[in-house]
Amino acid sequence: MRCPFCASEDSQVKDSRHTEEGQAIRRRRLCNSCGARFTTFERVQLRELTVLKKTGRRAPFEREKMTRSVMIALQKRPVKQDQIERMITGIIRRLESLGNNEISSDQIGQMVMEGLSHLDSVGYVRYASVYKDFHEVSDFESFIDEEKLANEDEN
Repeated sequence: MRCPFCASEDSQVKDSRHTEEGQAIRRRRLCNSCGARFTTFERVQLRELTVLKKTGRRAPFEREKMTRSVMIALQKRPVKQDQIERMITGIIRRLESLGNNEISSDQIGQMVMEGLSHLDSVGYVRYASVYKDFHEVSDFESFIDEEKLANEDEN
């Protein structure tokens, strides 16, 4: 594994642990060249996913990009890191099991919205504000009103 600090490929695994309910292995590594410590994760990947953007452009799916957007939405919220990881792993498993290698960015966004709606309502609205491209305060109000109506219909 290449060191992120000095780019040396000479590193040692110092500790390995199962994470995400056995879905990943977390490895603590030590670079033999510069002495830096860093962490890597090893996960099963069922298939290579490609994201079909709204513009028609295709890009490789990046778990890290999804994680960053969710972390921004949940910033300073009382949600544990393992809950976030479980949600993201669940979404990726669902995407991989769809049978398509190409997934639309809309499908991914909808799945993240669904996951966040069960995890944290404030994070859900924050994510929606970017995903649905809110421009005015009235966009927030309309979205929240629609969600209230949908929740009333479910009850």
